[in-house]
Amino acid sequence: MSGYKKILVVSRMIQTCRPAVEKGVALARCYGAELFIIHSIYNPFSIKGWSVGTLSLAHEYDHLLKETKVRLEELVEAEKTKGLTIKELIRDGEPTAEVLKVVRDEKIDLLIMLAHEEGFLENLIFNRSNDELIRKMPCSILLVKKEPSATQTQK
Repeated sequence: MSGYKKILVVSRMIQTCRPAVEKGVALARCYGAELFIIHSIYNPFSIKGWSVGTLSLAHEYDHLLKETKVRLEELVEAEKTKGLTIKELIRDGEPTAEVLKVVRDEKIDLLIMLAHEEGFLENLIFNRSNDELIRKMPCSILLVKKEPSATQTQK
């Protein structure tokens, strides 16, 4: 392995993506690489045809997006002040297509994303499928396991 020049972290705008971002920061520092963070926004409640009952869910989803973005911006700004080059990319659309486009356009060497277990319902509603992205990825991939919660470690 000769090193990585450009690293892309996939942030799905959820609070649990912080470990993937932190791993991207650490590897970018280690290799002196340029770090990109893509926020792939896919709001399932914006699809025409959803019933009126989803309006409150849509508002809650928007609130979660804003709150998570603020937390991630704090992390990014803290690293920028330490001299790390980070480019944040906001993409609105189908996540797999948007990530693949950035990987090709920016000539990304390493993709980092959270290796969370997805249920069928999550995949259906939020269009979060790592499988498709992994199969189509033209570069190396690092899957970061989510830290176990305190209740999981006590079992």
